[in-house]
Amino acid sequence: MSEVQVRGLTVEYQTSAGWLPAVADASLDLRAGEITGLVGESGSGKSTLALSLLNAVPAPGRIAAGTIEVAGVGDLTRLGGKQLRKARGGAIGYVFQASQNSLNPLKTIGKQLLDLGRSHEVDDLRGLIARALDLANRMGLDGKRVLDSYQHELSGGMRQRIGIVFALVLNAKVLILDEPTTALDMLSQASVLEIVRKVHDENQLSTLIITHDIGAISEIADRLAVMYGGRIVEDGPLLDVLRRPTHPYTKALIGATARITGDIDVARALPGRPPDLTTVARVGCVFRDRCPFAVAVCAEVEPPLEAWKVGAETQPGRRRACHVDPSTVLSGTPGTPAAVGEPA
Repeated sequence: MSEVQVRGLTVEYQTSAGWLPAVADASLDLRAGEITGLVGESGSGKSTLALSLLNAVPAPGRIAAGTIEVAGVGDLTRLGGKQLRKARGGAIGYVFQASQNSLNPLKTIGKQLLDLGRSHEVDDLRGLIARALDLANRMGLDGKRVLDSYQHELSGGMRQRIGIVFALVLNAKVLILDEPTTALDMLSQASVLEIVRKVHDENQLSTLIITHDIGAISEIADRLAVMYGGRIVEDGPLLDVLRRPTHPYTKALIGATARITGDIDVARALPGRPPDLTTVARVGCVFRDRCPFAVAVCAEVEPPLEAWKVGAETQPGRRRACHVDPSTVLSGTPGTPAAVGEPA
């Protein structure tokens, strides 16, 4: 069952060059009990997509099209005022990038939790603190000491875990984490990811983790979605996507991932740069200028994100946005594009 259904989401920012799409026609499901990893280079639109799930795109941005249906809440794009505030933190818990820097340095963690409760009109503030203590203890923290502490008295890993406490203390069923391991050492990264998996499983959450680190997300995710140039270009079960990437960008991204064993020459940098949305053509495939498989139709028609088949068999839960036949991408040999308008 999907806790969140995103359909046809387009997010634009106003610039001197006009309205530019940071996210274009994105569709994504966050299912109960699943962790979805969202990966892509910097500037691919990951954080903008995540902020859209709170209907919190900052000015001069706007959600220009699409719907965001949240179970028990409705379409977030149509909510405002108190309803929207209740959804944020209530139905959806969000841990912002570098969230350890968003804590108020002048108040203890406990007082900030009370502020959160009051802003959401929680009647039982003692119950809120009790739940926060329980969450903190389950994350390996000394809950009482942490709630009595100021942010400067906590390590980066501890502050990151406190961010998760804030996100879940109001019983959210959807958890979104934006680059949760940024600025943490390797041991702290592993600890935070282990805790995310534990809390996710215990509460049967729908979890979305935004990251550029495929190696990290491969440790805990169930599904993987790949973004490029504001578009989701491939998604599916994590291991299936990692083992059989059928979009040229996914294949290149995995190929550029550093490894700690084997031949270091296996990792290859992806040629070129991510698209500049102020100059990129708004027709055709946004990846075509960097794609070794690009053919004529790629410059003329934007490929839709849709299920793909091997022969007559549809691959379970797999979608891709590419004109090139998946077997061609898998084999690494340039080939013939699929018929326009048909699944590749």
